[in-house]
Amino acid sequence: SFFTGGLFQVVIGPGEVEKVYAALRQQTGLTALTIADVKQKGADKTNAMQRLVRVFSDVFMPILPALIIAGLLMGVNNLIGAKGMFIAGKTLLEAYPTLDGVWSLINLMANTSFVFLPALVGWSAAKRFGGSEILGIVLGLMLVHPDLLNAWSYGKAVAGLEGQSLPYFDIFGWFKIEKVGYQGQILPILLAAYVMSVIEKWLRARVPNAIQLLVVPITTIVVTGVLALAVIGPVTRHLGILITEGVVTLFDLAPMVGGAIFGLFFAPLVITGMHHMFLAVDLQLISTQSGTFIWPMIVMSNLAQGSAALAVFYMTRNARDKSMASTSAISAYFGITEPAMFGVNLRYKYPFYAALAGSALGCMFLSLNKIQASAIGVGGLPSFVSIIPQFIPMFMVGMVIAMVVPFVLTCGLTMKIVRPGYRVA
Repeated sequence: SFFTGGLFQVVIGPGEVEKVYAALRQQTGLTALTIADVKQKGADKTNAMQRLVRVFSDVFMPILPALIIAGLLMGVNNLIGAKGMFIAGKTLLEAYPTLDGVWSLINLMANTSFVFLPALVGWSAAKRFGGSEILGIVLGLMLVHPDLLNAWSYGKAVAGLEGQSLPYFDIFGWFKIEKVGYQGQILPILLAAYVMSVIEKWLRARVPNAIQLLVVPITTIVVTGVLALAVIGPVTRHLGILITEGVVTLFDLAPMVGGAIFGLFFAPLVITGMHHMFLAVDLQLISTQSGTFIWPMIVMSNLAQGSAALAVFYMTRNARDKSMASTSAISAYFGITEPAMFGVNLRYKYPFYAALAGSALGCMFLSLNKIQASAIGVGGLPSFVSIIPQFIPMFMVGMVIAMVVPFVLTCGLTMKIVRPGYRVA
């Protein structure tokens, strides 16, 4: 249990939470609350930063399954097309040309979530901000319309490479709007969906019911669409580039320091819920740099928490703690760290500190070797499939560091702190 966001929270596994909730309602006579009710009660007691983090969490959590599936498929695709991964000097495609159809199909399925990411974010953001979800989808799809220059060709067009130039919408000869798409981008659709929701709610409060269906949707989309392409898109695209360059520069200048800081503080950020903001940074890096070095370091933190819990399982003699530690360790090894952190590591404290040390060392190693992932996948043992193939061997070394160090430290601290010469009671 822990206190955060104005709420006293108890972490219960997904298999038991509904039963506990039903029993609690029956015992107390409380009426059922919707998720929105609970969030509102918590939001009333939070500061501006906590509310911003909650917005990111509310927007990205519903679309996370689509991103993870895409990441795993992209990882499989990368392995098939990686030279020397399975056959010396050749890719599996070159060795077995009949795999081309399978590779192309997997590539299609893997890229869908990233190419149409603005549509996914548009749906989720419109829902979060109180607008019409279908209009959010339309707005997102508009930003990746095939008539717009593909976002990944923007740099070449600006530089005039390969004979490309920026196309424009010429509006009555008065001004021009860049005819550029926003494939794989987060910030443009996120802000555009917020503006759209504000406009839509303002119109619904003032337009008579008899003509709302005719007036509100078209006005909302036209006004927001122009703002998105003319102002919001270009501004947020450059803001995203600045954020990306800032993060990359920080880790380029001091990779070991950056890795150590990230490894030490990521798990504490999970406790506060602020870790969800890194998903937007990951997606921005993938969009502009063709890979992210943030997500592999998140994997290090997850594995470290799992190994610390596994060490508690090994050292404890308490049957209940042993059961909790084993199941939570397995969960952490597959990317879900909350049971390990809240149920085991924070309870004993020193396993949590051991996990932070292992995470910091693992992240330092990855940062020093500039390990990158091509997509977001399962943040645990299967994570290697999302790593760019040439980085997989060194990434696995980082995994070993992040898993061994917390286990050894936790066992050692148990012997020194809890009961010298004995296991945990």
